[in-house]
Amino acid sequence: MLVENRFAVRAPYSDDLRDIMSIAKAKESREWLSHWSELTREPTPLVPLQGLARELGVARIDLKDESKRASLGSFKALGASIALVRLIQRIWPERNYQAKDLFQGKHAQALSNFTVISATDGNHGRSLAAAAHDIGCRCVIVLHKNVSMEREEAIASHGATIVRIAGNYDASVEEAARLAKENDWRVVSDTSYDGYEEIPRDVMQGYGTIPEEILEQLEVGANDACPYTHVFLQGGVGGMAAGIASYLNERFGAKRPTYIAVEPKQADCLYQSAIAGRAANATGSVDSVMAGLACGETSPLAWRFLQPSVDYFLTIDDGEAVEAMRVLASGQAGDAPVVSGESGAAGLAGLMHLVKNEELRIKTGLNDQARILLISTEGATAPAVYEELVGKSASAVLASQSKWLDQACV
Repeated sequence: MLVENRFAVRAPYSDDLRDIMSIAKAKESREWLSHWSELTREPTPLVPLQGLARELGVARIDLKDESKRASLGSFKALGASIALVRLIQRIWPERNYQAKDLFQGKHAQALSNFTVISATDGNHGRSLAAAAHDIGCRCVIVLHKNVSMEREEAIASHGATIVRIAGNYDASVEEAARLAKENDWRVVSDTSYDGYEEIPRDVMQGYGTIPEEILEQLEVGANDACPYTHVFLQGGVGGMAAGIASYLNERFGAKRPTYIAVEPKQADCLYQSAIAGRAANATGSVDSVMAGLACGETSPLAWRFLQPSVDYFLTIDDGEAVEAMRVLASGQAGDAPVVSGESGAAGLAGLMHLVKNEELRIKTGLNDQARILLISTEGATAPAVYEELVGKSASAVLASQSKWLDQACV
């Protein structure tokens, strides 16, 4: 289902929003993250999908492959880590902790009794656990019943203590808050709520690395127009979408691209927010194969950025996400094969959904002049689940990708 956002505008980036998230802070976060050994030094690949663009009847499709961001396999590595650094700096301003020294574990002894906690569907918790391990503090991660054992094991491998609950993601958020209060721990969450905005802001600010890299990769000059007419953004609580949109809005102002947010039908909190005109809750079960997007409550802070900028909110079926995973894995129409996880492929699933319906294609302007940016937010973060859904292993897809790249260089 598609809903047009009646509150979306095309205007210069407001000072109120710039005070919360800005290109300047995104650049600072990116520089700090360059000192963390878990992250790759080079930008993640921007993969042209020229064959798929022809098949779908658009001018261009580029896919930012965040599976190559780090060994963590997800864009979430950019958010949780920088939020943890900024939290530590706020708690102990007199110690003048520098990001480089924190990431290198130089203050591990001083921070050994400091504990952070978060709920997660997998990627955020794994990233927080990895950052906490390298910085030297303790980490507790609350997992709900639908998080796979593969994802639990990946988080635990970084030394985090795991707490399992019987409920869904939103219940795990509540349990993390309860444990934090009971034990005097600090919550590092990617969703905001009343009285809790600084850390989610820092998480979202870390995601500004993605659009900055893209514009550099395309060599977009300071006075150049936006290279894309449309950007598809995964939903969830709205943090990633807000982080990307805020950067592009500040850079391009009224000439920003059209944003289309995509989320599961059963976890439609952003879709419902667009209808209500305020941050709202999902109406479905929330459970979805798109685990990273299976969120029931919109982040109020993220909504402050999404309400004036996202043009359309789209819900998709789980089957559409799986189909998009397979399309990317196959290297359809001669494109490079890409490993994209259940949530990572949601943007492509949204694009495919819209172009198959002529009315929706026309409504959203997805014509033969459209230039599309997709962000594959994760790779095979649960390898067995990926293989079951795609019909081949991630390693097999990567082998095909390597072969394609070798042939392209001949």
